[in-house]
Amino acid sequence: MEQALLIRHAESEASVAGLTNGDPKREIRLTGAGLEQARRLGEQLSEVPIDLCAVSEFRRAQETADLALEGRDVPRLVLPGLNDIRFGEFEGRRLADYRAWARANGPEDVVPGGGESRAVTVQRYAQAFRELLGRAESTILVVAHSLPIRYALDAAAGSTPRPAVEQIPYAEPFELDAAELSRAAEVLERWCSAPAWPRTT
Repeated sequence: MEQALLIRHAESEASVAGLTNGDPKREIRLTGAGLEQARRLGEQLSEVPIDLCAVSEFRRAQETADLALEGRDVPRLVLPGLNDIRFGEFEGRRLADYRAWARANGPEDVVPGGGESRAVTVQRYAQAFRELLGRAESTILVVAHSLPIRYALDAAAGSTPRPAVEQIPYAEPFELDAAELSRAAEVLERWCSAPAWPRTT
């Protein structure tokens, strides 16, 4: 890999309502506005050579990729490591409720009800980034979720994970070259060896 274009899925029914969805088996579709965002993304990327498209297991990410790459013969790679966090008992509830829980708990605390800790989530993100870095394709379009993209961008700039981070805009590309994505993976892996939230979050 030489270049990754990181993109959060377009607006979905859950995200516009401020609700969580960390279970890929739930059928959460794009909204009408999200469909238009994905089509505009396709126009924006129409002249960009793309050798591979990596997506999470979620419908909203795959639907965004389908529309953005409509009419183009781009191979698809489904990477479960890019999935959104498993929210456990917070599944389908307000994102604000989960964020309050995350701020009040440590990164190794597991979300009750079958969720996962943030440390485990960050580890699989780092592994997914390593898998992308090992690919032979030059330019990879990555359509996933706000959390892995935010962590990648922040880590590339040297910042470690926080319990609540600024959301990534819908259907907007953020470019990282191989060196930047490698640096992000290194920062995340180092943090996972002794996970702790910054003193100010």
